[in-house]
Amino acid sequence: MVHGYKGVKFQNWARTYGCCPEMYFQPTSVEEVREVLALARQQNKRVKVVGGGHSPSDIACTDGFMIHMGKMNRVLQVDTEKKQVTVEAGILLADLHPQLGKHSLALSNLGAVSDVTAGGVIGSGTHNTGIKHGILATQVVALTLLTADGTILECSESSNADVFQAARVHLGCLGVVLTVTLQCVPQFHLQEISFPSTLEEVLNNLDGHLKKSEYFRFLWFPHSENVSVIYQDHTNKPPSSSANWFWDYAIGFYLLEFLLWIREKTKEALLELKAMLEAHPKMVAHFPVEVRFTRGDDILLSPCFQRDSCYMNIIMYRPYGKDVPRLDYWLTYETIMKKVGGRPHWAKAHNCTRKDFEKMYPAFSKFCAIREKLDPTGMFLNAYLEKVFY
Repeated sequence: MVHGYKGVKFQNWARTYGCCPEMYFQPTSVEEVREVLALARQQNKRVKVVGGGHSPSDIACTDGFMIHMGKMNRVLQVDTEKKQVTVEAGILLADLHPQLGKHSLALSNLGAVSDVTAGGVIGSGTHNTGIKHGILATQVVALTLLTADGTILECSESSNADVFQAARVHLGCLGVVLTVTLQCVPQFHLQEISFPSTLEEVLNNLDGHLKKSEYFRFLWFPHSENVSVIYQDHTNKPPSSSANWFWDYAIGFYLLEFLLWIREKTKEALLELKAMLEAHPKMVAHFPVEVRFTRGDDILLSPCFQRDSCYMNIIMYRPYGKDVPRLDYWLTYETIMKKVGGRPHWAKAHNCTRKDFEKMYPAFSKFCAIREKLDPTGMFLNAYLEKVFY
């Protein structure tokens, strides 16, 4: 019998959102997850599944039942021939990396941090950079989903393909992801080179930079022309330190919003944001603004659906946990991004509603139909998702 706890307070990693679920569960098996869903059906409760709690928005919050997947964190199978690994959805990527290393395997692309779970990292459309690489969910070749009525669906390109196309960016609203099978690559090392440039140079030579480096990104420093260009590429040189090659947001708590738009719009959007900041000197923008690039895909609610994309994130630090004035900057940014055809990063704060998503996502209605079929009573909804779907 699965045991639930009262009085647990959940907070996201950035401590910008929190909630007090009515009951908090940490199941250790599929049967225990089933028990929680049966109890929720019986008592007409909503259910929210959480992983690492890293999303800097309220996407993981609920006042109903919360299922934390941290105890379902095993590596189930490593297929060295196919270079594929099957894991329970609650495993942290930080714990998966050394397990893959034992088989000389690695994931081809990772987000900025690895204290995130396999199930959560795909659900929110997590990504990094490299125009040859998709978001992390494109590395998923199969998954199993436990639906609201207790049915287990095996999903892949060849089985329940429509659900698979939706569930790789699932927002936590289709069911409980139990296992994930990831396509890996042979283990590799990266060499990083960074050098200064200007915003004008980078924007005028974007294609050149994208061709020169597999994992190209750049940082623009608002209130200036300054840019730091970062190239990361495969190398045969032995690693010189044990540092993680992904930029770690170690400066403390931050408020961050991501939007995405098609590559051709990068220049227009950044120059307009720069002009707005220059025209309004009292509008404070913390830096850097990070710009990354990702290959298009066919996942229904992927921000990169059917288009190669550029992600741009703006950041506002919270020194000593104190809020800073940010709304003018936030709204200015979001207005520009919507105007140039942007789509928000699902894990981040935004003001978009169903009307916006219907315009942004050609397959939005298809996803909605799948969601309503799998969860007709809305068991897996919360306040964040109601703004998305209603």
